[in-house]
Amino acid sequence: MPKAIKKEQTTMEVSIDAIDIAILKLLQQNAKITVKEISDKVHLSTSPVHERIKRMENNGIIKQYATLVDHTKVKKGLMVICYVSLRQHDKNAGTKFIKYMNELHEVIECYNISGEFDFMLKVVAENMDDYYNFHVNKLSQSENIGHVQSVFVMGIIKQTHVLVQ
Repeated sequence: MPKAIKKEQTTMEVSIDAIDIAILKLLQQNAKITVKEISDKVHLSTSPVHERIKRMENNGIIKQYATLVDHTKVKKGLMVICYVSLRQHDKNAGTKFIKYMNELHEVIECYNISGEFDFMLKVVAENMDDYYNFHVNKLSQSENIGHVQSVFVMGIIKQTHVLVQ
């Protein structure tokens, strides 16, 4: 499990400058890059680079460091996008659903969306039987599920985590 970065709860926009952006670009390319390597590339000593990284972590700009894994090589070869509608739309029902989704290891992403459906899930499974088991014995067991539409990913055209370019 990737280590989460502690952050302040704030809705204020945090300003970043060109050096912060350069640091973010380097970290997005390689989260294991050393402060020394970053300092060489942005032409600052290690102390200010370290302070900038800590500030961006504390301000929630850097949310966490993670390892990207090829899902097909760890027996999660089937990727499914699930659109979910809830029967009830009160705060309590939504909160319960969100809590339950956070407990399901097959759900690797969950978005609250607008439109015909309430949520979009990105689900990984070993194969179709594994997904069927997840759908019938886990997802459908959520007490407030109204409708689920599953779309099977046939190929990944673009997948990135890079936000700052």
